[in-house]
Amino acid sequence: MPFGVVGVSGTRALLGFVGLMFYVSQYADRDFLFGPDAVLPWREFVAQVHSEGSFSLYAWSSSEAWFQLVFHLGLITALMVTLGIGGRAGLAFHWVFLWSLYERQPVLLDGGDNLAYLVLPMLLATRCYDRFSLSSGRMKRLGRRLPTHVRSLATPLHNLGVVAIASQMCLVYVVSGLYKVQGQMWQDGTALFYVLRVPEFTFPGVSNLIYHNDFMVVAGTYMTVMFLVYFPLGVLVPALRPWAAAMSISFHVAIGLCMGLTGFALTMIACDLVFLDKELAKAVSTVANLADRLRHRARKEKASGDPAAEVTLAEGPV
Repeated sequence: MPFGVVGVSGTRALLGFVGLMFYVSQYADRDFLFGPDAVLPWREFVAQVHSEGSFSLYAWSSSEAWFQLVFHLGLITALMVTLGIGGRAGLAFHWVFLWSLYERQPVLLDGGDNLAYLVLPMLLATRCYDRFSLSSGRMKRLGRRLPTHVRSLATPLHNLGVVAIASQMCLVYVVSGLYKVQGQMWQDGTALFYVLRVPEFTFPGVSNLIYHNDFMVVAGTYMTVMFLVYFPLGVLVPALRPWAAAMSISFHVAIGLCMGLTGFALTMIACDLVFLDKELAKAVSTVANLADRLRHRARKEKASGDPAAEVTLAEGPV
């Protein structure tokens, strides 16, 4: 039986939105940042890509028309992934377009891109288009035509993909926590003070309230390390899993607000959704039931002003 379907569907939708947000936020400056005559000259960019043994669609041609085509196709693909259109093929193209864009201007990255590189291919193995999707169901109909022994692999592959994403998240948290433990500022409880005073990571009116409070600085520094190191233990216990995931989401919301790392925060939150599958399913069900009640109430109110409609509503469908 497949598990985590709602969670990975939320992960796919939110990761698509993060990619779309990146495209839209840089749209006005796209020529300066990513075009053939960008701040990083095209020839230097191509040489850099080749020296790293990487690839980028933007390195295939220095034509302005080619750049605009690739950029806008990437933007459209990100929107399709967000809306759940295109299936696994669309998700694979999204990964290629996003990788190409990130390679073109790596100085804009905030760390969330590294996780997106790894998680998007893992999502290809999962049924991440089953929920939060506007898909027409064509891919499902095509899937039914596959041989039985091939279709029987779908559930194991999906479960493997979910476990891979969950394991990757645990690895990210543990490595980050252990790395911080080695730093002197994290050991003496002052790291948060210095981090929030960096101009690029400062939220005016909020950050100063935190780093001027000694208790919040020390408590925030030590709680961050403890949370990162012990996060895997929390998700291994079913009763603690939703609480650990909720704490992680709160932690990254704070990072997004106080440090301005919105893309990184949303990417981490998107991947945390794999631990909140049941809770997310309940929330979706609650919203759907509420919407049904509101629609039913609206029909009753409309029928109250129309005697014929009121009789039809009372008797039910003919």
